Parts: sequence; C-alpha cells; structure tokens
Amino acid sequence: MTKLVTRKELGWPASAAPLQASTRGVKVHYEGTTVSTNLLTDHGACIAEWKAIRKSHLANVREGYSDIAYNYGACPHGYLLEGRGIGRRTGANGNQPLNQAHYAVVGLVGDKGLTEPTDEMLGAIRDGIELLRLHGAGTEIKGHRDGYATACPGGPLYAWVQKGAPRPAGTGSGPAPAPKYEPFPGPSLFMAGSRPAIGRSSRLFTAMGKRLVARGFGRYYKVGPGPKLGDADVHAYEAYQRSLGYTGADAKWPPGPTSWDKLHVPNV
Repeated sequence: MTKLVTRKELGWPASAAPLQASTRGVKVHYEGTTVSTNLLTDHGACIAEWKAIRKSHLANVREGYSDIAYNYGACPHGYLLEGRGIGRRTGANGNQPLNQAHYAVVGLVGDKGLTEPTDEMLGAIRDGIELLRLHGAGTEIKGHRDGYATACPGGPLYAWVQKGAPRPAGTGSGPAPAPKYEPFPGPSLFMAGSRPAIGRSSRLFTAMGKRLVARGFGRYYKVGPGPKLGDADVHAYEAYQRSLGYTGADAKWPPGPTSWDKLHVPNV
C-alpha cells in the first residue's frame, strides 16, 4: 500500500500545471545534484528536500515552471511525495513534445552524496508508476536520458529502469485504491426556494468547505467549514467557480455538476 504524502499535507495549493489526461508512459528521474545522505535517517529532511525542489523550480524564471516539475517524488523511506499529481503535464522531460509523451517520477538521489536508491525508494517509484497507470499513463517506463541528452536518472536508477523497473521484494503490492468522490447531490440541497439554504445542515457542506480551503478558496474568518451552510461557503464556492472560467450568473451559487466533480469532494 502506498505511503503517500499529499500536496495538502505539504501545505501546497492545487497544482497550476496544465491538465493532461494520458501519456505513453512514465519517465524516471533523479536530482542530478549533490543530495545529502541525511535523507537516509531523517524523513523530515526528505520533506524539506521536496519542498526545496519546488521552490527552486518556481524561482526558475528562464524555464517558467508553473509548479514543481515532477508528478511524484520518491524518498529513501518508501514515501511517495505528491508533486503535480494525477492528470497534470510534467515539466521535467526536456522539452514540450517529451513532456507531453510521459509523466515524471523522481527519486531523491543525485550524482554526489546519496546516489544509490534504497529498495524502499524503488518501491515508491513503482507505486508512482502504477498510480499514474491507473489514471491515464501507458505502459512505457523510460529514463529521462531516453530521447534527451542528459545523465538523468543516473547510473543506478537507469540500470533499474533498463531491467523493467521491477518492484523489490517487501515493498508492498501497489498503489492505494483510487479515491472515491461524492457525486453531485443535485441543486436542491443547496437552495431554499430561490435563495441559498443558509443554516441547512449536511456533512457534504463540511467536506465541500474543506476542499475549497485546500484549493485556496477558503473564506472562513472566524469559524471553519462546518455542517451548516453559511455565507462563507457561498462566497468561497463562487470564487472557485470563477477560477474555472465561469462568469456572470454561471459563476453564482448554487454549485453545478461540472464544478462539483472538479472539486473532488471526498466520499466520507
């Protein structure tokens, strides 16, 4: 079972990377710089490394990254670290055609310091590959150097890729089941006649509000998302709908099925 660290747990907003529903497969990467061996004994150092990679990518004006370049990272302790995540075009494979062809998973190893992937890291990379396969990736598994002039993903990782990226024994059996989301409940839940149903209680309002906060649309100044629908829920959802390109009456409350499905309200 995948040990997944999500963007929410990392304190990151939803990825601004372009959507892409499918690829021919996945390319494996490494950092290509000195990586501290402290990562082997301190998982907190892995999280700090992952955050530093995103920070450096966002600061790279020449490349113009919209987010960390990779869909996922893998640490020496076997954790899969969410980057751009599912259904997002990578920025890691060298140029636009290559980025469109493959998603990207990076192992937190480099060309100095920590250079050898642990079995747990290889298992996590394999988890990322299989998770992406469940969501549109084809069967190809390649290294970054395949089709692009680079040393990435380094000798040890590339040798593993050339063997077919086998899962090491004892590293689990694959990714966690795909998350389940609440289907659109219909507009009547959200309205009392022609007005928002302010004060109505539903567990869906709590789950919806938490997803809005995670997406950066929280407007809960004194009280967080709760079972009773409030003005903050309405304003946050309308701001979210505007972010999707809706304008005028189409951006107003109540939620519609398309925006609801994109919000990914968890089935709790």
